[in-house]
Amino acid sequence: MHQKRLSNQEIASFCNQTAMLFQAGITPMESMSILLNDSKSGEGKEILQQILDTCRQGESFAKALQQTDAFPDYVLNMINIGEESGNLDDVMQSLADYYEREDSISDSIRSAVSYPFIMIGIMLLVIFVLLGRVMPIFNQVFIQLGSEMSGISATLLGFGNALNRYSLIITVLLVIAVLVYFLAVKTKKGHSLSVRFLSAFPLTKGFYEKLAAGRFASGMALTISSGMDTFSSLDMVSELTEHTGMQAKIAACKKAIEDGSNFAEALTSSNIFSNLYARMVTVGFRTGSIDTVMQKIADSYDKETERKIRSIIAILEPTLVIILSLIVGLILLSVIFPLMGIMSSIG
Repeated sequence: MHQKRLSNQEIASFCNQTAMLFQAGITPMESMSILLNDSKSGEGKEILQQILDTCRQGESFAKALQQTDAFPDYVLNMINIGEESGNLDDVMQSLADYYEREDSISDSIRSAVSYPFIMIGIMLLVIFVLLGRVMPIFNQVFIQLGSEMSGISATLLGFGNALNRYSLIITVLLVIAVLVYFLAVKTKKGHSLSVRFLSAFPLTKGFYEKLAAGRFASGMALTISSGMDTFSSLDMVSELTEHTGMQAKIAACKKAIEDGSNFAEALTSSNIFSNLYARMVTVGFRTGSIDTVMQKIADSYDKETERKIRSIIAILEPTLVIILSLIVGLILLSVIFPLMGIMSSIG
């Protein structure tokens, strides 16, 4: 059995290709045979072969995908609904759009997170070189001039000497920190813990709340358009989201519906959406286009998320450059001013 879960990009690509084949009237078994012949990846061939073998045994397409253990439960549940409702091609296309959106969001978040890490890494490297390599050279100049460093320059020299002495330990700690970061990004448990932390961290809390609301809207659009009722859609989307605050809001929304509120009222009372979006949902129910309205809300949150990420990067870039410039300037001035004083006294 295949153990590695596919990435969002891989799921989107698979769903997109199968959607085109299904829309052309080709059966799932024939579609898998076509994709298998075109596949160049060894791992991809293994998954497609498993799906094809299971389909040949008379099992459903959803069951065949489940046997590979490469697809998340959300995909399997949606495909099962698509098979039962007879609109599997539409479901596959909707899943392709959904996971393309998820992959785009993930890439944006990675870019926003990676940039400050790279800048901080460069800052630390520059500071290490200045304190550990440049400061001792200045100290030799002071000694040759018959003086010694004092005040801030002496403190910085001592710090630089300490960096040189413990450079191996510092390097090991930095490597461990990098490994912990990649562990948090790559593993499911680590990713979940990092999302929880960032969802509660004051500087990123608002961003992750909007991100969760956008994913909620996108998930609801997909499930409702596939023929699921509102309550079942809420259950499925709740399992999909990693944001604990959103899960609590979805539970409150379900409770409000059970108490007699309609969907739009429940959304407003549970603070999942603003009043504007809740009113859009009300109109959607009246016109029978709730899935379309949900998708428009998701698109709106997408644009807001992208703007937020761009604004974060726009703020971080000059801020980190200014901090680096100030630190480098402070280190150099702490040495140059005393050195100029000594040179003037000699002159």
